[in-house]
Amino acid sequence: MTSADHGAGLLAPGWAGSPAAAETSDAAFLRALLDAESALTRAQAALGLAPAEAAAAVTEAAGPDGFDIASLAGRARAAGNPVIPLVAELTRAAGGYGPYVHRGATSQDIMDTAMMLVARRALGPVLADLERCGRALAALAAEHRDTPMPGRTLTQHAVPTTFGLKAAGWRSLVLDARDRVTAVRASLPAQLGGAAGTLAAFSAYGAADATALPGAYARELGLVEPPLPWHTLRTPVADLAGCLAFAAGALGKLAVDVLTLSRTEIAEVAEGSGGGSSAMPHKANPVRSTLIAAAARRAPQLAATLYGSLVAEDERPAGAWHAEWEPLRDLLRLVGGAARDAAELTEGLRVRPEAMREHLGLTHGLIVSERLSAELAPVLGRARAKELLTRVARRAPEEGRPLAELLAGETESEELGVDLAEATDPARYTGSAGALTDSALERR
Repeated sequence: MTSADHGAGLLAPGWAGSPAAAETSDAAFLRALLDAESALTRAQAALGLAPAEAAAAVTEAAGPDGFDIASLAGRARAAGNPVIPLVAELTRAAGGYGPYVHRGATSQDIMDTAMMLVARRALGPVLADLERCGRALAALAAEHRDTPMPGRTLTQHAVPTTFGLKAAGWRSLVLDARDRVTAVRASLPAQLGGAAGTLAAFSAYGAADATALPGAYARELGLVEPPLPWHTLRTPVADLAGCLAFAAGALGKLAVDVLTLSRTEIAEVAEGSGGGSSAMPHKANPVRSTLIAAAARRAPQLAATLYGSLVAEDERPAGAWHAEWEPLRDLLRLVGGAARDAAELTEGLRVRPEAMREHLGLTHGLIVSERLSAELAPVLGRARAKELLTRVARRAPEEGRPLAELLAGETESEELGVDLAEATDPARYTGSAGALTDSALERR
């Protein structure tokens, strides 16, 4: 097995082959580490703390092709992180300008900065896929604004709703996820503080104002200048944990609804291209939804590890920041894969209004008992209306007869003061679903 085979995603079909997978690979992390190191030399050169030739030499030496990932990984065990062996190799590669590599920095500066670079790069395609998903859901919501279907609460039919409103609700969550990811991505900071977050070494190397260096460093990388070194102030990582876990959950809600509605006995929706079964030729499994739901189940525990690292002792902790690397990568991969799958799922989702309409009749009209209760109480009195509806509600499933027919047999429709055919039609009791859908679709 080659090093390229390791981590290819054999057991992770949810993210294998996704843009997020490419942006979080070992090669992507190596690139980010080298970008962080070369940017530091360039930032110092921009402030007159290193010659321009050093910046050029270190940047040229920092090409990823010149480094062996497997070797760095093996040597990282002795150092506790990959930065130390990487710096040794980059220093040799820079030749006479080697002393300007990593000057004044600590390993955590480079690791934290590389994590932010990887996150920023990985979140780009995530946002693109969330936008795709949002557009597809907007189209579904508009198309099915007035498509009635059973509303279900605690697994049972409750009152009618519309598929348009359901799709608008999914879209609202997706846009919430998009907005959170956008805000966090725009706030990702560089990290630069030196051994204990005081920038002391940079002053020792000649900086008249070492506090100017983090800003110059951040600009080289396209990251945000941090107000303080954040070696033990892990807000950026916690923010990433929060937005990623939310995104996974938002997409998971969409997925579990599709899984429920695509059951054989419900079949109100279907994935556009279901997956096959190894044993049953007739099956078209809802694979996209399944993979999204799996990601949503894993994300909260990964986020919990990142939140746990907020408890970081001293000026630089032992173990807290080390514990973040793999869970953050896993979260980025899971959400990246889930966003890709959600875009494909929603763009190809097949909606079956005829099945929804058929299911509205499963309770023989009882799905609109709320409406009848409200309309009959002023006419018959609350107690009599309740007694009447309770009696016919019991008879409807037992006798397999429509609620309207049973009510007509119990009393005269003129006495009730309602048109029973209209009052018991589920399609005419969707409330403000259409208006709510319209309002939701105004959001951009």
